[in-house]
Amino acid sequence: MVALTRLDCMIESSALMRQALAQATHHAAHREAFGHKLGDQPLMQNVLADLAVESEAALRLTMRVARAVEEGESDPVAAGVARIATAVGKYWICKRAAAMVTEAQECLGGAGYVEESILPRLYREAPVLAIWEGCGNIQCLDVLRAAVREPESLEAFVAEVRTASGADPRLDSAIARMEAALGNAEEAERRARSTVECMALALQGALLVREGDPRVAEAYCARLEEGAGRMFGTLPPSIDAAALAERARPRLSA
Repeated sequence: MVALTRLDCMIESSALMRQALAQATHHAAHREAFGHKLGDQPLMQNVLADLAVESEAALRLTMRVARAVEEGESDPVAAGVARIATAVGKYWICKRAAAMVTEAQECLGGAGYVEESILPRLYREAPVLAIWEGCGNIQCLDVLRAAVREPESLEAFVAEVRTASGADPRLDSAIARMEAALGNAEEAERRARSTVECMALALQGALLVREGDPRVAEAYCARLEEGAGRMFGTLPPSIDAAALAERARPRLSA
């Protein structure tokens, strides 16, 4: 039951992220400032593109966990992936949702904070999803416990990530960092959050490289580079931020 409700939290967080992205991109497409639409300004495009990448990565991971949970009823390898990836995804996606909603609010300025938009409601709802069914520390300790008690589940998780090895050198480096973190038994509990973060980033990158839009995968891998910015809106100039932002903007039917 706990595994399924943790997946529920991932689904809800991914949905909040997508709704926040829709609000931000729609507003930027119509709001003018300094003589131009917000969505036409390079810095805003960078922020919106980064939010779009975050949202898509969360959804990819959530859907992969959902498939593993379903297939795990008859496939022990899928069950192993689900055992680890559910805790990893619950930790990472639910933590990132609150940060992403906050950034989306900034795209609207003060209107994103007051009740004229739905973003304040998203802002209030996002944190509880990181708390329900085990807060962040519980998820990370669960990963460590599963790795020790059910080593086959960790093997299945690592094999899942390795399916994308060789596709992008930046992802390869992220996978290497993940494996180094998993192999470091010293102070495992103290380092648990860092280890699980490495696992989440490597798995999201692998899923996007294997199955995602190439432009989104490229942007995500750029974020994996050593020295890459940690704030939203720090994608490098090589990324076509305008195209990513436009791709994420919701289209309203006539």
